Amino acid sequence: MSIQRGGFSSRLGFILAAAGSAVGLGNIWKFPFEVGQGGGAAFVVMYLVFCFVLCFPVLVAEIAIGRKTQLNPVGAFKALGYKNWAIVGYLGLASGVLILSFYNVVAAWAFGYFVEILMGHFDIGQRFSEFTKDWITVGSYSVLFMIGTAFVVSRGVSGGIERAAKILMPTLFVMIIALILYALTLPNAMDGIRFYLVPDFSQITGKVVYSALGQAFFSLSLGMGALITYGSYVSKKDNIVTAAASITLLDVGVATLAGFMIFPFVFSQGIETDGGPGLIFVTLPGIFESLGATLGVIVGALFFLLLSFAAFTSTISLLEVPTAYMVDEKKMKRKKATWIVAIFIFLVGIPSMLSVGAVDGLTHFVTLAGAGEKNFMDFIGLIASDTFLPLGGFMIAVFTAYVWKKENFNLEMANGDENHRRSWLQSYVDFAIGYICPVLLGSIFIVTVLDNFLGIKILTMLFG
Repeated sequence: MSIQRGGFSSRLGFILAAAGSAVGLGNIWKFPFEVGQGGGAAFVVMYLVFCFVLCFPVLVAEIAIGRKTQLNPVGAFKALGYKNWAIVGYLGLASGVLILSFYNVVAAWAFGYFVEILMGHFDIGQRFSEFTKDWITVGSYSVLFMIGTAFVVSRGVSGGIERAAKILMPTLFVMIIALILYALTLPNAMDGIRFYLVPDFSQITGKVVYSALGQAFFSLSLGMGALITYGSYVSKKDNIVTAAASITLLDVGVATLAGFMIFPFVFSQGIETDGGPGLIFVTLPGIFESLGATLGVIVGALFFLLLSFAAFTSTISLLEVPTAYMVDEKKMKRKKATWIVAIFIFLVGIPSMLSVGAVDGLTHFVTLAGAGEKNFMDFIGLIASDTFLPLGGFMIAVFTAYVWKKENFNLEMANGDENHRRSWLQSYVDFAIGYICPVLLGSIFIVTVLDNFLGIKILTMLFG
């Protein structure tokens, strides 16, 4: 491994960095409102099942491909001898760039809310549309966020990404547990816990299953090459199967804890659980205000700082993917590559920033047959997150099982196994990557295309 590429200095560093890649706004912002719209605990059960049944094997496959080749997603497929499959790497690269372009904007909202709540401006929730429309303010926070992300990535794998993960991840857990302990003291908090933990399986529909599948895959940052990239920095001595299990547990743990934090807050105020994306940015500031001036500022600011930290762990991994590509394929020095890519992605994200009310043509960007009207940011999210990621995951599963072949995959999984015995986890991953993952991920991709772009509501047709 070249000095310029670097690597993780420890197994713990890799696990925390990879878990940080997975942990983000999807866990703390998106997961709670998906649970609310999916009927509560029934959605949680489906989500947990899919994280381990579907996502864990793909996670192992991505890490294995990265570690075997010690290259970025594009170079990895070429190095394995399958140049035509490099298209999967380019798809992941495009997904990561597009996702970071709008993710950085949402991260700026979270940090902006932290500042506003810290100043006692609880009415920010009522002014959400006005706030997102103010592109100068949001743009300033977005620039700060991207500069911080680029600074960490430019410092390398062990000196930047790993060091940041060792600080951010434990801090994130401390903050979320502190907020949970407080939330559980609120009136009607236990009603929220019951909604979250006691499943009503009559709530499970085809749409709920589809949403849980998509949330699980999005939550673990699969299909975009981030885990291939991080895997390329992993030692051959590390057991990637158990490491992948730890990453999955940490990611699921944060999402699960987010529910224990959000729903007591929501039920304490008698607010509807199906509030959608606005549950965090529109509803919660009012809840924090009801706690009183001083306590509301402390709890509210801590919450949005937590949200900002979660976003930061993901923006780091999203920026690392194209940076590694520039270092490996274009032979560019890391610092130069990082700042060039960061500036490019920020510029790509400007239309998303302007599409939430600032520019009418971007706010009313396109009307799709099944998804209706979309602003530019939502359209890019639909393309990059909802469509490209499951397609990328499907192709990675097919490649691993039927092109690279399971024998080679199993050999790479066996590296780092001191006992040199095939574990039940390895056996399951071997089976799932060939059968379960291609079927489920292929289904997600087909349903997404039919539903959103062609207006064919296949889930409604099948399940009513």
